[in-house]
Amino acid sequence: MVELKTDTSIDAMREAGRVVAQALAAARKHAAVGVSLLELDEVAHQVLRDAGATSPFLGYRPSFATTPFPAVLCTSVNDAIVHGIPTKYRLRDGDLVSIDFGARLDGWVGDSAVSFTVGTPRPADLTLVETAERALAAGIAAAVVGNRIGDIAHAVGTVCRAGGYGVPQDFGGHGVGRQMHEDPSVPNEGRPGRGMPLRHGMVLAIEPMLIGGGTDGYHEASDGWTLCTNDGSRAAHAEHTVAITDAGPRILTAL
Repeated sequence: MVELKTDTSIDAMREAGRVVAQALAAARKHAAVGVSLLELDEVAHQVLRDAGATSPFLGYRPSFATTPFPAVLCTSVNDAIVHGIPTKYRLRDGDLVSIDFGARLDGWVGDSAVSFTVGTPRPADLTLVETAERALAAGIAAAVVGNRIGDIAHAVGTVCRAGGYGVPQDFGGHGVGRQMHEDPSVPNEGRPGRGMPLRHGMVLAIEPMLIGGGTDGYHEASDGWTLCTNDGSRAAHAEHTVAITDAGPRILTAL
């Protein structure tokens, strides 16, 4: 069931989203050659503490997971698409990093992700990240009252496929509210004009995931969480929590 949020609730979700944006900015600023993924997790955790917020990621255990998630930040490096667990791994020159973060403040959740390169970037990685950001922007532009979920999915998928990138088929966006994952699901490919109508008060996480090699295949790593590309190519992930309003889409996880 989809819960429509009141304008007051959306304002409260904006405050949670602001914490998310601050944590992602802090972790990205701290990311450098030689910095460990665990250090990035601690940077994000400190932002939560300072804001009086909690993590919807820490201890989260959906049906596919064999163990609860052990951190507040997802850190996916190079061929990891999403759900990477922070480890002692130290970032190397040229790494492509995707970080995904959520915050719960006063009972409301925000969820967002960014991808970026560390040190000397590969041109192909810069193009991959830029395409992920354009796909996200296209999905947000389609998130208007009167459109349907399929219009968002089609907008995202069109940008991804036009770039020659793969799209993991079983993972995409979702509703956000009191819980991190709510109805409806928001695929990263779809047919325009299909699916649930978009209404004022819906809040969605729109999150393109791109596989650089052009194929859609992925597999789960031995940690039971991280999804990696089958072909070993690099991946990028971009995400915002967005409210559907009569005045147009409102991004809740921007700075």
